[in-house]
Amino acid sequence: MAKGGFRGGPMGGGMNMNMIKQAQKMQQDMLKMQEELENREYTATAGGGVVTATVGGNRQLKLIEIDPEAVDPDDVEMLEDLIVAAVNEAIRAAEADTAASMGKLTGGLNLGGMF
Repeated sequence: MAKGGFRGGPMGGGMNMNMIKQAQKMQQDMLKMQEELENREYTATAGGGVVTATVGGNRQLKLIEIDPEAVDPDDVEMLEDLIVAAVNEAIRAAEADTAASMGKLTGGLNLGGMF
């Protein structure tokens, strides 16, 4: 071993206590934000508003509303496509809101797709 011994302690000086406190606060803030995001609702429409889908922040479909005028027994595929489009758009809105909210909280840190 070189003269002077081991410098800096474990992990090159260890983590600053302030950094540890900041990390713990960020973790608490993230958990709180996740809970808030899961309680939000996101609504999207398709077909000029004839189909409306609402999903929760947990990406679970909560509600589908279909204008009776959109129900055409001869064109079920169109109604199916409108439902898929509305649901997918509501999910995209939930994901975008989650990403934006978490980005604000983490200051742009890339946390490996944790959310």
